[in-house]
Amino acid sequence: MLTKAEIQMIRSLGDKRGRQAEGLFVAEGAKLVTELVAGTLAGGALRVRRVCCTEEGLKQLQSGMEKTFATSKEVQIDMVSQKEMERISFLKTPSALLALVEVPRWRMPALKRDSDLALALDGVQDPGNMGTILRIADWFGIREVVCSEHTADCFNPKVVQATMGAIARVRVHYLSLVEWLSEVLQAGLPIYGTFLDGETIYNVPLAAEGVIVMGSEGKGVSAQVAELVTNRLYIPSFPVGVDTSESLNVATATAIVCSEFRRRCL
Repeated sequence: MLTKAEIQMIRSLGDKRGRQAEGLFVAEGAKLVTELVAGTLAGGALRVRRVCCTEEGLKQLQSGMEKTFATSKEVQIDMVSQKEMERISFLKTPSALLALVEVPRWRMPALKRDSDLALALDGVQDPGNMGTILRIADWFGIREVVCSEHTADCFNPKVVQATMGAIARVRVHYLSLVEWLSEVLQAGLPIYGTFLDGETIYNVPLAAEGVIVMGSEGKGVSAQVAELVTNRLYIPSFPVGVDTSESLNVATATAIVCSEFRRRCL
């Protein structure tokens, strides 16, 4: 049973200030929580501090973890009622499992030539888009995602849910994008961005290393960041010359760009 103070603390994690104060974020759902607990027990990058679960949730966790979970003392398990779960959940339909996970502190590694491709997000605001982009980065093997200070918080409950587990494998950094991209340029690495006046992505050379910049939903890549982009790309619509939608959703555009970069490596 949870105390009133514990419920208030968990609810506070829906706000960025609450997450910063507690150093925790919320993850929900059988698949995601089981994956995070398994990673914790295996010494993974993210550490689950506490799991709240109903009786059904405990069965799901035990089933997913098999014997490993039963012998572990590393993760605190709290049994809660369905009503309590409804009070602490951030989902419209609460799941049977909710985990409190420690917010990681990543060190930004230096990009290396001939090996690393990173993704930079310049002001992406929508939690759904943010989570989907992290899932896309995970799918295409991009482990470093660098965000401007105005980009959505990746530990927002909606973002975490939309990552479908990618939050455990993709490292997200928040910093001055202009300063970091300036360092990337000094290292001699290319910086790619998508623009309406860019060259068709299917017709230009693409390197195996560098940074792909994706802009915000409404404004695209900011002027300061655009000045640092060395290769301006454009995703063409089809057929040429026929009126289509004004633009692509940023997550969709990210998937197309990442796919084309990886296709060139095959």
